[in-house]
Amino acid sequence: MTGNGVPRGTDGPLAVALVGYGVAGSVFHAPLIAAVDGLVLDTVVTSSGTRRDQATAEFPGVRLASSADELWGRADELDLVVIASPNRTHVPLATAALRAGLPVVVDKPLAATAAEARELAALAADRGLLLSVFNNRRWDGDFLTLARLVASGELGVVQRFESRFERWRPRPKGGWRESGDPQEIGGLLYDLGSHVVDQALTLFGPVVRVYAEADVRRVGAEADDDTFFALTHANGVRSHLWVSSTAALLGPRFRVLGSRAGFVSYGLDPQEAALRAGRRPGGGEPWGVVDEALWGRIGAGESPPAGGGEPVPSVPGDYPAYYELVARALREGTPPPVTAEQAALTLAILEAARLSAREGITVEVPSE
Repeated sequence: MTGNGVPRGTDGPLAVALVGYGVAGSVFHAPLIAAVDGLVLDTVVTSSGTRRDQATAEFPGVRLASSADELWGRADELDLVVIASPNRTHVPLATAALRAGLPVVVDKPLAATAAEARELAALAADRGLLLSVFNNRRWDGDFLTLARLVASGELGVVQRFESRFERWRPRPKGGWRESGDPQEIGGLLYDLGSHVVDQALTLFGPVVRVYAEADVRRVGAEADDDTFFALTHANGVRSHLWVSSTAALLGPRFRVLGSRAGFVSYGLDPQEAALRAGRRPGGGEPWGVVDEALWGRIGAGESPPAGGGEPVPSVPGDYPAYYELVARALREGTPPPVTAEQAALTLAILEAARLSAREGITVEVPSE
C-alpha cells in the first residue's frame, strides 16, 4: 500500500466517486476527472432526478447513488471520493469517507475553521490516506504566469500584491452560497476569498497580520458580497485582495509592484467559461489558452492599460493538472497538490479577516 491507501503499482484506472452534481460537481470536477488518464468517474451521488439524468447523459455507464452513505459499504470498489456538495457537508462527509478508508478530495473551503481542517488532516494522517483541497485557481494561466515572473526575479523584490476577483451581479441569486446562516459557510469571504488568500499564501508565504472589511451591499442579500483583505506577510510583502459581486467597473485581476518592475493583468482565466459552455479539456484541442489581448504587461513608470509596458505571453491555464497530481499522489505516494495543512492556513486567515471586519480591528496571526 502507498501512504495514501492505494496499492502501489495498480494498473487499472482509479475509480472516483463524486458527491454532488451541482455547478461544482458537473461543471468542474466531473469533466476534469474524466480528462485525466488513469482516473474514471465511477459513481455520482445526487438525489436530484434532473441531475441524475444529466450525469448519465454526460457519462454513460456511470453508477448513481442517492446518498453518500451508499458509498461506504462498497469502499473496496473505490479509490477516491470527491466532495463537491454544499459547504456545510464538507467536514462530515470527509470524516465519513476517511473512516471508511477512502482518500478524499474536498472542494474549497475544506471547513469553516482552521481547527476543523487540522482535525481532518490528523484523521487522514492517522489512516494513511490522501486528503486534498480543490483550489483550482492555482492553475489559472495568469496566476501561473505571475508565479513564473516572481520566481525569476524579473519584478525584483515584490513589495505589494493586488488581486481582484470581481463580478457585477447586482441582484442576489439566492441559494446556500448567499445565505446568512453561519452553518452554510456562505458569502464571498469564504467563497472567492478562499481563492485569493490561497494564491497570496502560495506566492508570498505566511501572514502575520490581517485587516478586512466585509459588507452586504445588495438589497435582499444576507451574506457578505463586497469584501477587502489587507495581509502583511512575514517577508514584508503586503497583499491587498478584493472579492466582490457589486463591482460595476472591474479592476485589474492582478497588479504586482516590485523593486524593478510591475505587472498588471485584466480579465479572468478562460477555463471556467469554457467548462460552463460545455467545452472539455483533452482531445487534442488547445486548452486554457489566454487571448493575446488579455496578456499581462510588465514595465516601470508606465500605464499598461494605455499601451505601456511589454506584453508577457500567458502560460496556458491547466485545471486538469490538479487531478493529474492527485492521481500521481495516489499511485506513487507523492504529496497531494493542495494539502489540508495549506487549507488550514488559508482558513486561519479567513477567520482572522472575519473577526477584523466584525470588530473593526487589525488581527495578529500566530505563527504556526
